[in-house]
Amino acid sequence: MSLKLERGAIAPLPVLQDNIIWIWSCGSEAVVVDPAVAEPVIEALQQKGLTLIAVLQTHHHADHIGGTPDLLRQWPDAAVIASGQDRGRIPFQTQPVAAGTRFTLLGVPVDVIDVRAHTSAHLAFFLPEGCSPGGHPPALFCGDTLFSGGCGRLFEGTPDDMHRALQTLATLPESTRVYCAHEYTEGNLRWAHALKPEDRAIKARLEDVIALRTQHKLTIPSTLAEEHRSNLFLRAQSAAELGRLRQLKDDWKGF
Repeated sequence: MSLKLERGAIAPLPVLQDNIIWIWSCGSEAVVVDPAVAEPVIEALQQKGLTLIAVLQTHHHADHIGGTPDLLRQWPDAAVIASGQDRGRIPFQTQPVAAGTRFTLLGVPVDVIDVRAHTSAHLAFFLPEGCSPGGHPPALFCGDTLFSGGCGRLFEGTPDDMHRALQTLATLPESTRVYCAHEYTEGNLRWAHALKPEDRAIKARLEDVIALRTQHKLTIPSTLAEEHRSNLFLRAQSAAELGRLRQLKDDWKGF
């Protein structure tokens, strides 16, 4: 897999059907976010001469942690940073963290945000200064909580949990780049457009997304400003409204 990686860059590695593994690098070091599988990550890092120093795990699902044990066999000194509440389901974590924790990776601060809803111990990792010192926009690794045009299913949480999580993320700077873990944008926006065909922001974004997907290009990362304009879940004014939208999306038989 050939990656376009620059110093202080975040690059996508598409795997499986729609997962995106994010590789954040600076100099000769790299951080990997939610590695579903190991082999393409190992290949990509070795091609670039990068040493894995850390893995960020947003939650315990197999398509987010499945590659981590093999990555640790290749780079045994790499830290695995995950929720301390999820030791039972992410047993190979080496650096447990909780909401409000701040640590440093690749020379920049990383803030831990509690976004439990999709799962009971889901974390997001926010880089307020971006992925490298020197003017990069803020970056958010949000796993399966905030999607481009959507939000995660409520497997272990409630609409109240998801509304709280999304409203917390909504307070971050609008320039924040949203690095979610799946390429779901077209399906999310097709559903939103079917529900609200008169919404110009949703329609315009859907047209742009279809054009990108027709060219087999990714639609993520998005920005928080774009999500404010066209993400119905982020725009929900209450947990009850979010719960109704989530049920409608779960029941949707479209794309």
